[in-house]
Amino acid sequence: MSQFTLVADTRKGNRPSFTDAAAPEVAEPLCMSTSSRRCGVLGMPVQTGVFGARMQATLVNDGPVTIIIDV
Repeated sequence: MSQFTLVADTRKGNRPSFTDAAAPEVAEPLCMSTSSRRCGVLGMPVQTGVFGARMQATLVNDGPVTIIIDV
């Protein structure tokens, strides 16, 4: 499963806060359920990984990207 954040509070400081995010024992079943539903809707396999694993990612930015943070 690609790394993504469901809840991040960006109202204060330079880094997002994740204090309102679900606990891992709640979040993992939700993520797995979402992956299963995507697989059914798309009709193709959806890859998953290890929930909560530390990740190292590299990014090649190809094109303009706009991120809107509404506070």
